[in-house]
Amino acid sequence: MASEKGVEPPVDFSKPTVFDKIIAKEIPANIVYEDDHSLAFHDINPQAPVHVVIIPKRRIPMLSMAKESDKEILGHLMLTAAKVAELVNLQDGYRVLVNNGKNGLQSVYHIHLHLIGGRTLKWGPF
Repeated sequence: MASEKGVEPPVDFSKPTVFDKIIAKEIPANIVYEDDHSLAFHDINPQAPVHVVIIPKRRIPMLSMAKESDKEILGHLMLTAAKVAELVNLQDGYRVLVNNGKNGLQSVYHIHLHLIGGRTLKWGPF
């Protein structure tokens, strides 16, 4: 909901996100892969034949808020994307996308990778 000046209110990072609820198994998801640090599941609004979301189990709200101490989990997410790509048969190629902030179309403020493939992709997000 917009404020009087037409500016969106700040995001309340203290509230659990839908991804926190998926990690806690409070919301069902079609899980493709899980380890101690990450979880991958099929997107409920796929933008390609294969569209998997990969999240860290420890929330970082957005890429621009990541700290030096987050580099291990960020690297782990990229390696997990490659592992998941094999699991979902994307041998012919895929795209990994991270949205950051409102203008980057980030809708869930829990950093996540979109693994997209299953067809030849055109330039642009999908």
